[in-house]
Amino acid sequence: MSLPIVRTVAELRAQVSAWRRDGLTVGLTPTMGALHPGHLSLVRLAKARADKVVATLFVNPTQFGENEDLDAYPRDEGQDAELLSKEGCDLLFAPSVGEMYPPDFSTSVRVSGLSDVLCGAHREGHFDGVAQVVAKLLNQAQADIAVFGEKDWQQLAIIRRMARDLDIPTKIVGAPIIREDDGLAMSSRNRYLSPEERAIAPELNRALRTAADRIASGALVAEALAQAERHVLDAGFERVDYVDARHAETLDVVRQNPPAGPGRVFGAAVLGKARLIDNVPIPETQASPEAP
Repeated sequence: MSLPIVRTVAELRAQVSAWRRDGLTVGLTPTMGALHPGHLSLVRLAKARADKVVATLFVNPTQFGENEDLDAYPRDEGQDAELLSKEGCDLLFAPSVGEMYPPDFSTSVRVSGLSDVLCGAHREGHFDGVAQVVAKLLNQAQADIAVFGEKDWQQLAIIRRMARDLDIPTKIVGAPIIREDDGLAMSSRNRYLSPEERAIAPELNRALRTAADRIASGALVAEALAQAERHVLDAGFERVDYVDARHAETLDVVRQNPPAGPGRVFGAAVLGKARLIDNVPIPETQASPEAP
């Protein structure tokens, strides 16, 4: 049986209301399509926590900046629907741009502070577009839970803050990063990599893990991060946008060792046509500081 697809908010709400009348819970997995096993893990997690799962497929133009890859972003609704159906997804919401943003649309959503650092400092307006579309999707679906991947950790933090600040009752759930065997975080943009670039790409994760381990072992934070950035550039990446250590919830800069609270090391770097991002936790076990 093929996966049912709806394209209007009215159709989506009608189906969710029918499930509600039957006493069923609803999970939501927002995506921009070009699905890979990381996306499908979100569906499985939602399926484990809710009776019915709605996946959304919408390449959101408001989160793409000038000279970014909106037009080139991979799209294959048929393939995506087939993959979702095999994972037990119950409904695909695939609206048009006009359905999401009518001609007189004029409302913006911004999460100050969290949106201004890391990727936000390099992609102006990106997280405003993310917050805007996710606020709409959460309101449209009225789901019990919504699942987002931890690869986009900053996005997850922003969505959690937005839901809290706006009293959106949907519980925001983070799903673990799904990686290739060599450590590369799965991403729709990985398909932009040439075979040679694909062999280099895992070095971003290796550099971040090494930095996190060094910080946990007592190294100076600035030195560990500088070494990680050199690692990435020496591996063949063309540009490093940032390698940074931040508090996992507030995204405040980690300068001291040990970090005050849970910390993560974040990185973003450009390789060929792909801008890759990743993050890893700083292990909580702290050893004695390195000798000078």
